[in-house]
Amino acid sequence: MPEQTKILLVDDHQLILEGILSYLKDIDGLEIETANSCDEAFSKIKTSVHTNPFQIVFTDLSFDNQTQNVVLDGGESLIKAIQKEEIPIKVGVITGHSETNRVFNVIHNLNPSAYILKGKCNTDELTFAIQKMLKDEVYYTHEIHQKLLKRALIEIQMDDVAVQILKELPKHAKIANLEGLIKKSDGSELKVRSIESKLSKLRTDLQANNNTDLVLKAKELGIID
Repeated sequence: MPEQTKILLVDDHQLILEGILSYLKDIDGLEIETANSCDEAFSKIKTSVHTNPFQIVFTDLSFDNQTQNVVLDGGESLIKAIQKEEIPIKVGVITGHSETNRVFNVIHNLNPSAYILKGKCNTDELTFAIQKMLKDEVYYTHEIHQKLLKRALIEIQMDDVAVQILKELPKHAKIANLEGLIKKSDGSELKVRSIESKLSKLRTDLQANNNTDLVLKAKELGIID
């Protein structure tokens, strides 16, 4: 690490900030500031950029302490604002959000340098994450990495027919009702037997107990809305 690394922690819960600070205090060479809102954080980042800039910002995603005058209402908004103004700072996420769809969207759309889960991080993990971030590398908590791998695997296995079935399935009481609605790429319709076969494979791929569970898991993975 450089001799001194300036870090900004952003979270609306003071106890969370204090918990993360307790881990960071054992890491040498850190200068740490905190902010309780994204607006405050963005102001600090912009004010210091030409004098004593932050090298890293760690932010939560959800903020509950909002007021009517808030501009940046959450971690995604803060990251977008930083990227829009092309501020040279490494952005990491420390959050409780581990839902696969939320994780995928944040990483896919915002490309943070780190994604760490609250309650599971410690001094060793934060040290490793900071080291990787300063080297222009990314660090994702193991659980997050596994979710991304699973999501990527599922996407490879998904085809247009599978997505059609998953979207239509909640709308109909019987599988037979899907006949005539599900079509192949050449426009031909799938018969009930083919639909049932596809559903069986989907339940296996997504480790679903039944069709209701299948739809829930498809939503959790972000395959359908």
